[in-house]
Amino acid sequence: MPVPWIRMSRPLVTSPYSPDQRCPCLSNFYREEFMKCQRCLDEQREFYSEQAVCELERALALVMTQLDDLCANADGEKVVNRLLSEFGTITHLYAWSDPRHVH
Repeated sequence: MPVPWIRMSRPLVTSPYSPDQRCPCLSNFYREEFMKCQRCLDEQREFYSEQAVCELERALALVMTQLDDLCANADGEKVVNRLLSEFGTITHLYAWSDPRHVH
């Protein structure tokens, strides 16, 4: 019986990064967005209790320290996007830049 032809799957475009050294572009983008959330939280500090601010800051710090690992996962972009959306809702980050909210 002949040996079946086995195709080696190759990417059409090769990445200059090895699998252990992924492109940091995505995590850098999200890191900047989370830092915007942090700045919005700082500007609105007076409207939240101290405990709420501490918990949000702790959660933001946790996400930002794990951001590279989260972005490296297969569904990481969905997870990080969801987290960013939730933080953006809490801090009203995207409400300020949404043209539908301009009076």
